[in-house]
Amino acid sequence: MKAILKNYRQSPRKVRLLADLVRGKKVNDAIKHLSFVDKKASGPFIKVINSAVANAKDTGRTVESLKIAKVAVDKGTVMTRFMPRARGSASPINRRSSHITVELK
Repeated sequence: MKAILKNYRQSPRKVRLLADLVRGKKVNDAIKHLSFVDKKASGPFIKVINSAVANAKDTGRTVESLKIAKVAVDKGTVMTRFMPRARGSASPINRRSSHITVELK
């Protein structure tokens, strides 16, 4: 079963730290680990895992047997803003977003 969170407003580099933490674990263990991690992305990551579990329940799978097979954090859209600099120039600021994909097996 699969669940996707698109355009989550945090850099993929920061979210991949949590993806590496839960990859290959059982669903219950992954949720326990994420609830104690002090990162901003842990809350939405738990929601994506719970959504994938709900999708699995609809097809008749049991939660205890589910493992996280694939976790992908891909680059989303990038908003470009500009910061004023000296002598009337400007420098770009990239506001990155990410797509989180969780697949259970």
